[in-house]
Amino acid sequence: MQRLCNKRIVLGVTGGIAAYKSAELIRSLTRLGADVRVVMTKAACEFITPLTLQALSHNPVHLDLLDTRAEAAMGHIELAKWADIVLVAPATADFIARLAGGQADDLLTTLCLATGAPICLAPAMNQGMWRDETTQENVAKLASKGLKMFGPADGSQACGDVGPGRMLDPDEIAVHTAEMFTHDIFTGQNVLITAGPTREDIDPVRYISNHSSGKMAYALAEAAVEAGARVTMVSGPVTLDKPDRVKVVDVISAREMHDAVMDNIDDIDLFIGCAAVSDYRPVEILKDKIKKDPGNSEEILELKLVRNPDIVASVAARENAPFVIGFAAETSHVIEYATSKMQKKKLNMIVANDVSDQSIGFSSDSNEVTMLAEGMQTALPKASKKVLARKILNVASRGYHQWKSHQWKEEQES
Repeated sequence: MQRLCNKRIVLGVTGGIAAYKSAELIRSLTRLGADVRVVMTKAACEFITPLTLQALSHNPVHLDLLDTRAEAAMGHIELAKWADIVLVAPATADFIARLAGGQADDLLTTLCLATGAPICLAPAMNQGMWRDETTQENVAKLASKGLKMFGPADGSQACGDVGPGRMLDPDEIAVHTAEMFTHDIFTGQNVLITAGPTREDIDPVRYISNHSSGKMAYALAEAAVEAGARVTMVSGPVTLDKPDRVKVVDVISAREMHDAVMDNIDDIDLFIGCAAVSDYRPVEILKDKIKKDPGNSEEILELKLVRNPDIVASVAARENAPFVIGFAAETSHVIEYATSKMQKKKLNMIVANDVSDQSIGFSSDSNEVTMLAEGMQTALPKASKKVLARKILNVASRGYHQWKSHQWKEEQES
């Protein structure tokens, strides 16, 4: 299982003999799905070459505090914002002392001070240096600020001594790093989410649409990334910034959304139909703008509409359908209508919300929903859509993993 799927790790390598283990650590982290970028101190380059670590990480190795190739030449700020976690392995006594003292005299110490991501250190040094009172004070100081220590281990050292100070094995460090991320309920899974409204053209300047802002779907996409998933989002026209680490396919109409979903559905494990798709479109899109009759104040304009394809039902009807979650935005009899929709379209789960309440739902930053599945009804009270998105995925994960286990059993029995 790729427990670090979608996670961004800055690996700091300092100047100790254990630097050779950093190569294997990169392999361990990438095997778990992590995207690794390496920062080396000048001393580290005496023990292992940047080219080796670049080849293993598939990313350029960062060496200089002011890098003209980086954004605005401020590499430490760029990396500090990019990282989900900063892992320093090996972390020498010198580096630990400089970090504890708040120094920022190279790229690695500077980005450690600039980042808001968790910082983890894997100490590696002679047993006497590790036992030294000053080193222990520095370690305690950093731990009191929330930095995590992975190790050190006890055993034979390069200098011939035996005792504490060995860097942990790379696989152990990788496991400890993965354990730093608790939101891993969809690690390694492929998730497809539809978002926002669709627009159905009437003429070159007019269209039919709805009040959907896309905020709920975009929050779900961010939460799914946080949960370790690889996320694709097919989005109607919205004014929101694209979520980080999400593949976004922009569409306008319901038919475009349907085609985009079908083009991306083959390898999807979980589909969430959160978009407010227009049920109908004009039979004909006029080439010229409709003109009103200025002399007829009671003029009536009639539009002939035709049904749009039902995207959620189409996905659920596939031979190898993923786990399908629909959304039901209702103004009355919310649970009744949502349950009927789930059953008719053969969905695994549905999220029902009352859009008649103007304080929640469309365009609001908050929502309140009830999640329904066969034999299950879970009410999620009013909360911000970002908070609610995490709760929706937590409930969904239980149903998904039960469904996945059932699918696996059926395959074994067939």
